Amino acid sequence: MSMENSVGTEKPQNTAEFREKPMERAENTIENAPSAKTYENAQRIFKTLFDEIGKVVVGQNETVEQVMIAILCNGHALLESNPGLGKTLTISTISKVIDLSFNRIQCTPDLMPADITGTTVVEEHGGSKVFRFEKGPIFANIILADEINRASPKTQSALLEAMQEKQVTVAGVTHPLEKPFFVLATQNPIEQEGTYPLPEAQLDRFLLKIFVPYPEFNEELEIVNRYTALSNPTTERGITKETLLSLQKLTREVPISNDLKQRAIHLVMKTREGGTIEYGASPRASIALILTAKARALVHGRNFVSEEDVYAMAYPVLRHRIILTFEAERSGMTPDDAIKSLISTMSK
Repeated sequence: MSMENSVGTEKPQNTAEFREKPMERAENTIENAPSAKTYENAQRIFKTLFDEIGKVVVGQNETVEQVMIAILCNGHALLESNPGLGKTLTISTISKVIDLSFNRIQCTPDLMPADITGTTVVEEHGGSKVFRFEKGPIFANIILADEINRASPKTQSALLEAMQEKQVTVAGVTHPLEKPFFVLATQNPIEQEGTYPLPEAQLDRFLLKIFVPYPEFNEELEIVNRYTALSNPTTERGITKETLLSLQKLTREVPISNDLKQRAIHLVMKTREGGTIEYGASPRASIALILTAKARALVHGRNFVSEEDVYAMAYPVLRHRIILTFEAERSGMTPDDAIKSLISTMSK
């Protein structure tokens, strides 16, 4: 089922018109799509995934869900939190459960682009010299770029082609990356000394910016119990790479009504109208909002996108794509506060 067939091609209405019009439910559902069999097994697959991840990662349900949504949408995610909240553990556990190859890149100021992409080496065979490409750690299905804001701008830019084009170019030769390919980066907002903030162009390449919260008391007690015992918890493979690719295809087939699609686009366009937001989100945010809402609906067992899906995904989709005015920042407003305000005006 194509996206056009499931959502229609009706032109956007103005804001006042669609507020008064009740939201339509998409006429078509996944149950009628060619991937119906995959959809029937989807809930069992997701339950297996989250159960396996839960054997190692305590709590962080929303964080894990949003990382999985990014993977279902074939996008990259930026995780931000204070140190020690399990960002690296979460990402490495997900890679094991999905049976994907995993490499970790510890970003430091002296990290060079060749340390990520790889380099060409010269070897001697039978008296003659031959050139051989030595692959770097970027050649894996899941890349953990740990503390990405510690890498220099030159090194950060080396990730740009890989993230956008799913390929790297070394010595004029292009090397495609294995599919699927995800960059899951982390950054620590506390320590700013010796860091290089990501430029807006690269931030926009991340589908989601995910905040990792502190655990609740019972969750932290469980963490202590698990990781002070004789053996550390382990996990088993949950799904294969082929199953993941099928789920990615199924995600794009989740229907969304024309009315709700227009609401999502209007929400993104409202970030460009000034007020407390100096720079709004690009059309890439509209694409991300629709696609991640589809993935969230699938994860939650719905065969169509609801208003809840759109508004829930607005925060991780938009928080790194908007820049607040100086006055708004001085007053203590955060990007999430601005997004919440926009959503409240859309709901009236």
